[in-house]
Amino acid sequence: MRKIISEFRLYLCNHLISHIPSHSIRLFYYRKIMNFKIGKGSTICMNCKFDAAKGLEIGLDSVINSGCRIDTRGNLKIGNNVSISEEVIILTADHDELFDHAQARNKEVVIEDYVWIGTRAMVLPGLHIKYGAVIAASATITKDVESCNVVAGIPAKFIKMRTNNFNYSARYRRLFQ
Repeated sequence: MRKIISEFRLYLCNHLISHIPSHSIRLFYYRKIMNFKIGKGSTICMNCKFDAAKGLEIGLDSVINSGCRIDTRGNLKIGNNVSISEEVIILTADHDELFDHAQARNKEVVIEDYVWIGTRAMVLPGLHIKYGAVIAASATITKDVESCNVVAGIPAKFIKMRTNNFNYSARYRRLFQ
């Protein structure tokens, strides 16, 4: 019975709550029912899908834009003033290809403060994206990204350094988003 209730909570989250054009209602559900820790000024826009309850921690003034797939099975920690663009995929679980029965494994992802992740980028399990890094649109992150590095491509490679004089808020909240 507990499994059914858990799956129903996730179903409601992904197929009903995520489509409600009210930040307040969505954030209430995410905090109280999904047990996500979401800091003041942070938001999750419409049509985001989650793989599990719990396991998500977001700092202050960060945004997850619409249409993202966020896997929280292995825990996801997002810092302050992080901007995650539309349709980004962040995975925290995979399968060990060395086992014949594809054994599942969870690996925490950490995204530090002032990170930007471009549209349709993909972050693979177990990675650490450090302070001020920028992930270009459609990049696939297969290894840790160092502080203030700008990376792009599949797999993502270093492009250039970003200055680290950050003093802005990534807070972003539009009506009906």
